[in-house]
Amino acid sequence: MSEKRFVVVCTKNYGVFGGVVEDSTTDPIIMADSQMCVHWSADVRGVVGLAATGPTKGCRITKPAPSAEIHNITAVFDATDSAAEAWRLCPWG
Repeated sequence: MSEKRFVVVCTKNYGVFGGVVEDSTTDPIIMADSQMCVHWSADVRGVVGLAATGPTKGCRITKPAPSAEIHNITAVFDATDSAAEAWRLCPWG
């Protein structure tokens, strides 16, 4: 049985997305409430930091799209609850 969870996804084209997925083993991944990280600040400490602590004020996170197909997946990170909340606060949007 699949469980919906918030993840951070990286792509071959250097895209970084956060959102809710049911199945992270497919390519493309179908993501609900998909947001893109256009820029993360140094205090986040990289893409894993986006999953561990979430974006901060210096990051550029888009407003969410209802649904997206994300192709060419290179990595999927489960996000902490606090990181998912930080994404939802939409620092840039």
